[in-house]
Amino acid sequence: MKITAVETVPYAIPYTKPLRFASGEVHSAEHVLVRIHTDEGLTGVADAPPRPFTYGETQASVIGVIEKIFAPQLVGADVFARERIHALLRRTVGNPAAKSALDIALWDITGQAVDRPVTQLLGGWTDRMRVSHMLGFDTPARVADEALRHRDTHGIKVFKVKVGRRPARLDLDVCRALRETLGDESELYVDGNRGWTASEAALALRELDELGMTLAEELCPADDVLGRRWLVGQSRIPFVADESATTPAEVTRALLDGAATAISIKTARTGFTDSQRVLFQCEGMGAEVVMGNQIDGQLGTVCTVAFGAAHASSSRRAGELSNFLDMSDDLLTEPLTITDGTLAIRDRPGLGVVIDDSKLARYRQDH
Repeated sequence: MKITAVETVPYAIPYTKPLRFASGEVHSAEHVLVRIHTDEGLTGVADAPPRPFTYGETQASVIGVIEKIFAPQLVGADVFARERIHALLRRTVGNPAAKSALDIALWDITGQAVDRPVTQLLGGWTDRMRVSHMLGFDTPARVADEALRHRDTHGIKVFKVKVGRRPARLDLDVCRALRETLGDESELYVDGNRGWTASEAALALRELDELGMTLAEELCPADDVLGRRWLVGQSRIPFVADESATTPAEVTRALLDGAATAISIKTARTGFTDSQRVLFQCEGMGAEVVMGNQIDGQLGTVCTVAFGAAHASSSRRAGELSNFLDMSDDLLTEPLTITDGTLAIRDRPGLGVVIDDSKLARYRQDH
């Protein structure tokens, strides 16, 4: 089966409220829908969420690199020759969201071709994951109210709390309010998006440990090599590398250098193919993983749960699978539903999704 065309469609869907964090804020899902067409009539789909404040990609850069560099190389290629395709993609450095969307779309085609869900092809461990919801910057009362609403409406009992503001008391008060409001039955962990220095993070970790936080992610920059190593070495809470470990090689360096003890995997950043490479490295090195969220819409969330549910180690912790709830609309014909704090896979060939063309026409940005 040969690739005949690669299509990119920029679109923007507003969030009901902005998500704010230490490295930026997001007011709308300004993403790129990627479709790969084949000579046998099958089409694979994926979402590319550019994050300029983290990886330097924009809608324009995703479209540009796919249309001008990747598509000319891929047209005519065998869909199933994934290693040869990845060798072509690796000739161009960076561009993780663009590459990941292409990889996922190819997996979608593969699943359709063999009439199996992608999650079965990846490993088929389970059919659902527990859900973690990400909470952005706000006052303690508002953050606690949001967490209560998601717990009572969707049964979610795991929350990732954005921290990294100065003074740190702004975020520590939020964490304390969440613990007092939700009690001990809810799991809480934090993500600093590199907002603090190592010394600021060390002071905060003492109180975060007392509040029973289960993970601490990117509290200070990994580029502060000695400070990060010093911080991770004294932390009693597992320390997660996310945006500082975006490739299999970076993951290995982060773990061996003592810059992290756990890894966040994001399919929007490493697709399915490289996400498996990262996962298997972590398993071999004894590092925990968490399925992260790139502020995904429902299509991206389908990909995350498909990968996370496919493996025992990636499904052990709750996945960050619910931030599409903050979007005002979405592109799927059949919306996702979180029930009792869990999200099920799509038990259909490929990714099992259908794009609503009328909604895509409404939100696309290339008219």
